[in-house]
Amino acid sequence: MPGTTVDVTTADGVADAYLAVPDGDGPFPAVLFYMDAFGLRPHLTAMADRLASEGYVVLVPNVFYRAGRTPLFDLPDFIDADSRPALFEKIMPVMQSLTPAGLMSDAGAYLRYLADSPLTVDGPVGVTGYCMGAGVALRTAGTYPDRVAAAAGFHAANLASEAPDSPHLLAGNVTAELYFAHADQDAAMPVEQVDRLEKALTEAGVTHRCEVYEGAHHGYTQSDTSAYNAEAAERHWTELLALFGRTLS
Repeated sequence: MPGTTVDVTTADGVADAYLAVPDGDGPFPAVLFYMDAFGLRPHLTAMADRLASEGYVVLVPNVFYRAGRTPLFDLPDFIDADSRPALFEKIMPVMQSLTPAGLMSDAGAYLRYLADSPLTVDGPVGVTGYCMGAGVALRTAGTYPDRVAAAAGFHAANLASEAPDSPHLLAGNVTAELYFAHADQDAAMPVEQVDRLEKALTEAGVTHRCEVYEGAHHGYTQSDTSAYNAEAAERHWTELLALFGRTLS
């Protein structure tokens, strides 16, 4: 079934989102899918469609909705190293305007939307996030532990920094099973943060697995960018589907 654009009412307005639904009779388990910094675009909707084909209702919100509806940025069909600096001059101010409080208020709205949908089963959801979205996924698991059964993050940025509001500080609240797959060539998630995240999750008793994909760069799942790594991307699909297969019903 082709996906559709839907609107989700939040405390601060209306977030446009992409909703992908499996073929056949439902209801189905739900997944909240957090975008990377380049936002909603054909590649991400194709990823949502692939996940939906495995039997999940998938909601991909425009996390940047306060700055406008999708498309917010004029993206090239293929994002290479040369195009990134000019793009990030536009993207960074929007990213920096986001706050943990606002993101988690929005997360509550997305989770309510999924819970209220006749397409979805009762019970907790799965969450997955990419680049900046991985941190939002971890925050969501730590803020809404009763609503999240599993959360995953891929080529994340700053999951375990020294900031007073770093996502890893919510580890003690998490009841979901977590999976994180870092890129070994990723300045946005250096070794010290990888280690700090692992320590926080272990000490909190969170069921989790953190892995480093060798030879992968930040953005390795994104086939419309020069960071794409086909082997790492397929490994991500294997692990993500296994995680949701274990935890969602």
